[in-house]
Amino acid sequence: MVDVARGTAALIAGVSATVAFVVLRTLVALGGHEPLPADVWWHDLMVSLTSDVWVVIAWVPAIVGGTIGMIVIGAALIAWLVWRKRRWDAATLAIAMVAVVAIGATMAAVIGRTRPEDSLAESVATSFPSGHTAVATTVTIILALTFRRWYVWAIGAVWVVTMMWSRTYLHAHWLSDVVAGLLEGIAVACFVWVCVEAVRARRASRTLPSPTSDDTIESTVHP
Repeated sequence: MVDVARGTAALIAGVSATVAFVVLRTLVALGGHEPLPADVWWHDLMVSLTSDVWVVIAWVPAIVGGTIGMIVIGAALIAWLVWRKRRWDAATLAIAMVAVVAIGATMAAVIGRTRPEDSLAESVATSFPSGHTAVATTVTIILALTFRRWYVWAIGAVWVVTMMWSRTYLHAHWLSDVVAGLLEGIAVACFVWVCVEAVRARRASRTLPSPTSDDTIESTVHP
């Protein structure tokens, strides 16, 4: 049965994140894709706190949440869900991960925002939105909506914030880039989850046994 309250909340969150993303994208476009004042402030703060030890630490989530890392982790999570006979949830996660990468990569290539000049990681002009952050957020929300446990939300939130910090600490993204990635991840995860759950509920309703004619007659005679 569809959880109407959760579905409504997810839909509202998805729409809100989409609107916020559009507003942020507009601000960046109006600024000529140059860093916003908040971007400059945060970047200067990260530069002032840079140290060899923390750079190594920042590379951990960057590598784990990179293309290869997320392919391995995503495949493992999907296989685990299938093994637990949660095929619909596995499909939801797979669709969401593919969608967020396809949408994010396309937007980043079209927008072509330049990364900070002192980037310690990637240097290609595909800074907005942050793909690492978008994927981390998408996986977190799908798992949280699936299992409905507070600790899944908590661990996921820590992971997403860590990823956002990592990408800006390595000067690979501006602050607005990782915020955009966060919003993209929320929107994609929520919309995909709502759509798959709707299809799932519709399929379930079709497989429910329909009352026989004898049952109908009996219920009419003996209400």
